[in-house]
This record gives sequence, structure tokens and C-alpha cells, in this order.
Amino acid sequence: MKWTDTQQIAEELYDKFPEIDPKTIRFTDLYRWVMELDGFDDDPKHVGERILEAIQAAWIEETE
Repeated sequence: MKWTDTQQIAEELYDKFPEIDPKTIRFTDLYRWVMELDGFDDDPKHVGERILEAIQAAWIEETE
């Protein structure tokens, strides 16, 4: 997975952290959790606030 695979990342986060409300997460935690996902292989420097927002939004949609 790469940073741009927002939907896939959101699905993985939903599966890994079912008890977490993605509306309440901090981007520092989100960044760390994405980096720790199995199959994630992208440059840690290639992410910005927009990508983290997109991942968070996809995760919120996944929970609804």
C-alpha cells in the first residue's frame, strides 16, 4: 500500500482498530498506525495533511 491508497488503508484501519472512533483521532496517531499496517510500503515523508484527512474521511465512511 501507498499513501494514495486511502480506501484500502481505511479498510485496514477499520479492521485493525474496530473500537476506535476515527472522528476523534489525532493525525500523529493516524500517521503511526498507517506506517505500522502490514503491507504498507511508502516513504514516510510523502504524506501531508491532505492525505491524512482523506484517510480519516474514508475511515469515517467505513464505520458508518
